[in-house]
Amino acid sequence: MPSRKRNAIQTIPPDSPALDARGDALDNVRESLHKLLDDPTVPASVRAQLAPEYEDLEIMLDKLEHGDIHIAAFGRVSVGKSSLLNALLGEHRFYVSALHGATQRAETANWRQNAQGNVVLYDTPGIDEIGGEARERQASEVAQRSDLVLFVVDGDITDTELRALRVLAAENRPLLLVLNKADRYTAPERELLLRHITERTRGLVDPANVVTSAASPGERIYVERDAVGGEREVRRRPPADIIQLQEHLWAILEREGKTLAAINAGLFAGRLSDQVAARITEVKQALAQRVINNYCLGKGLAVAFNPVPVADLVAAAALDMALVIHLSRVYGLPVTRREAGSLIQTIMTQIAALMGAVWAMNVLSSALKLSSAGLTTFLTASTQGAVAYYGTYVVGRSAARYFAHGKSWGKGGAKRAVKEVLDGIDRDSVLKQARDDIRARLRGTQTG
Repeated sequence: MPSRKRNAIQTIPPDSPALDARGDALDNVRESLHKLLDDPTVPASVRAQLAPEYEDLEIMLDKLEHGDIHIAAFGRVSVGKSSLLNALLGEHRFYVSALHGATQRAETANWRQNAQGNVVLYDTPGIDEIGGEARERQASEVAQRSDLVLFVVDGDITDTELRALRVLAAENRPLLLVLNKADRYTAPERELLLRHITERTRGLVDPANVVTSAASPGERIYVERDAVGGEREVRRRPPADIIQLQEHLWAILEREGKTLAAINAGLFAGRLSDQVAARITEVKQALAQRVINNYCLGKGLAVAFNPVPVADLVAAAALDMALVIHLSRVYGLPVTRREAGSLIQTIMTQIAALMGAVWAMNVLSSALKLSSAGLTTFLTASTQGAVAYYGTYVVGRSAARYFAHGKSWGKGGAKRAVKEVLDGIDRDSVLKQARDDIRARLRGTQTG
């Protein structure tokens, strides 16, 4: 077939300002990786949870320091990924078999040196292996950590391949789409197939980055003549045809090698930063929930034990104030008592507007407790304590949301934020838990 246009691959002059810009970008990525790796604000528990990712980060940084480039072959089972990499290497390094799914795990081999460092080839398991979900996940992870992906197909692109290609493209993976086993098609068939593949992958792969190869061509019949003019037919496998892929790869590596490594390292660092931030958020949320639960129980018991209604309200206000200040410290956004009081007032105003009947019940149960005795006092006290518990629970969850968003209620304001908190709480479940906890403590006090 005619060679594909090469105008997309251009050599950048050694004194070009673009090279200086790339060097600066590479330095910036290295610096960001070091900062992420040595960030003292990341809790030890989060580092432990993300230990494999931090190990990958160290590998990524080492790769960047040495200028190495990693290329992964990715695709369905039996499209010839291993054969393609062997052909590039010029030797049999990756296992090839007629059996379905011969590559069981990711494998690597050094290809050759380029101007910046070593080029490492990765072979990956097939993405459609039956019962091989773990292999597919492994292949995807290897591809995401590679600087360039050879997405190998052996015919018209399937829906499975298209879905995988969309995932890689969404991850901003630099892609070469390789139509392998091209020797199985006539020249007109190849042209038609390439047009169809290019059309289906439009927006995912640059048409200039769709190439053909025949890594392990099928046997052909050749006619040989002997010394006396006799002829005989022999079956022989022709040499691999990977010239177009080799030329394309090396043009990209010479032009974009450092940039590819920097982009990939930056993307990996971005994903890890997001993971770290998410885990830190989870840690803060878990700690905040424990703090809220402790204050809820404390307030419920204070209200249940205190026989004076007005004192109930004073205790409630003091505990809610302490809760908000404690939560502000959990999220690293400390507030003054005045700010905490203002925040509580905002939350309580929205709660009263949304749940007025609950707070009326609080006042009513407080009055009932004052005039009740014996078992009735026990039941009434636990009921009032449960309502107080619930109120603090809502205040705590609302305040935690406010701090988690950087001391902001968001676009919808306080009313919407508090409503979403209320909608997300199973009221009956919280009240039941509150009554059970408070009654257990009351019984313990009565029998102690």
